[in-house]
Amino acid sequence: MKLTGAEIIIGLLEMYGIETIAGIPGGANLPLYDALYKSKIKHVLTRHEQGAGFIAQGIARSTGKPAVCFATSGPGATNIITAIADAKLDSIPVIAITGQVPSSLIGTDAFQEVDTYGITIPITKHNFLVRSAHELMTVIPEAFRIAKSARPGPVVIDVPKNVQTQQIEFDNWPDINYAAERFAADLSAIDDIARLINRSEKPVLYVGGGIVNSGSEDLLYRFANKNSIPVASTLMGLGCFSPDSPLYLGMLGMHGARYTNFILDKADLLLAFGVRFDDRATGKVNEFCPRAKVVHIDIDQSEINKIKTADIAVSGDIKDILEYLIPLLEENKRTGWMNQINSIKEEHPFVMPDNSNRFHPLNIIKTIGGIVDSEAIITTDVGQHQMWVAQVYPFKRPRTLLTSGGLGTMGFGLPAAIGAALANPGRRVVCISGDGSILMNIQELATLADLNLDVKVIIFNNGHLGLVRQQQEFFYKSNYIASRFETKPDFAVISRGFGVRAYDLDGVSDPSDVLEEALSHNGPCVVNVPIHHAVNVVPMVPPGAANFEMIGGFKHE
Repeated sequence: MKLTGAEIIIGLLEMYGIETIAGIPGGANLPLYDALYKSKIKHVLTRHEQGAGFIAQGIARSTGKPAVCFATSGPGATNIITAIADAKLDSIPVIAITGQVPSSLIGTDAFQEVDTYGITIPITKHNFLVRSAHELMTVIPEAFRIAKSARPGPVVIDVPKNVQTQQIEFDNWPDINYAAERFAADLSAIDDIARLINRSEKPVLYVGGGIVNSGSEDLLYRFANKNSIPVASTLMGLGCFSPDSPLYLGMLGMHGARYTNFILDKADLLLAFGVRFDDRATGKVNEFCPRAKVVHIDIDQSEINKIKTADIAVSGDIKDILEYLIPLLEENKRTGWMNQINSIKEEHPFVMPDNSNRFHPLNIIKTIGGIVDSEAIITTDVGQHQMWVAQVYPFKRPRTLLTSGGLGTMGFGLPAAIGAALANPGRRVVCISGDGSILMNIQELATLADLNLDVKVIIFNNGHLGLVRQQQEFFYKSNYIASRFETKPDFAVISRGFGVRAYDLDGVSDPSDVLEEALSHNGPCVVNVPIHHAVNVVPMVPPGAANFEMIGGFKHE
């Protein structure tokens, strides 16, 4: 058969089961779009390439499968870079296929030329600059294999325009079986780990995104319950352990509950499973779990001993390792440790606002959690609202919280929600954002209106960059600068201007009824929720401090 490079790309994407691609066409990738015209793959025309990258992330984060986005050369490629970097830090399998100027013009400062390959080296798991259409037969399968194998991550494929139009003849399509590769762990230390667990008195599990990516949440639950080991989660691990379990400690770190961080400080054994000892989780690393021996298990060898030295470390798939470990664990009720944990929880509780304060963000989030079911997918932007969601929303299933963890990208929430809704028809998707974050990619409301998806956007509106203002209050002597918005956009009017239903809770005495109506109605809508600008996220670990040096969130406050 004889096909162009563009037709080969689309044909291979079809073979890999890609159903939706988000992107924006331009001169350098129009051959690719011409080939897509004849495909059954659905294309989502976004209003900004960053939106396309985050839509792909919403698909990938909610399904665990690689997702694809398109961008043209020059500004198209540079616009999508933030979404690629975000995927790298959170280990998300996104494949970005970018158009490039013809090969003969590379290096000449041609119109809309940038060195996409060079720019994306530090923010991808791997990247390719394709030299001929023949290379696509190996590059596309390799991109899918790399994106999903071991620790997932983004891959960029930069394709010059002449490669897209080049015709080649071939007899057979390449083998696309990228799922067969396994990364076996070194199991020589398994007996030692089991012995350490069985002999410990105060073990704690510290779990993260590796549990979600490996699909090992059920094994984690069996593991923890067999030996009565309490579980603390990172932001990326929320949903992998039920909050209804008495063993669940919630999120640790900068905005974790006071009792969570105090319990970790008492541990004599830290089981760090699928985590990278991020600074927002550990605080001052030398003071993190200082009394504990450390067992670190992660699929990425480069994370082992990078930040905190482990007493025992294993690089491998956590799912395989848990399967080997569970039979070696002894049944243990750990009554003494559980009693101490309960005492710490009573002494240092997470303090909820009074129920009468109906517009407090924590109460709003609890209300939302009580309206939607456990299958609902929640996306957030980045800021105070993100931390309030992490503190109190009852995530009971993995891949139900989609949030920008490592890069902390404002503007993530809305396009990620669109991607999640595209990949999960029939499931409720709620984006919880802030007035600062939503403005970063508010143009994607037009994309949402085009698609008429069942996505609800809740905007906590305090007229500020809330987390910036909070840090200025706490750590910069209340020297408020560049954290207050002078202009107060009417988000309900803006939403309706995009063709999206809207509600405004300003002046409403009880938000529950309006939220119930908004969340129950089919189709997209935006809800503006005014909140007081001085409400802070507490407790908080000051930058550079140890986790046990939290401020705020006391019972008397």
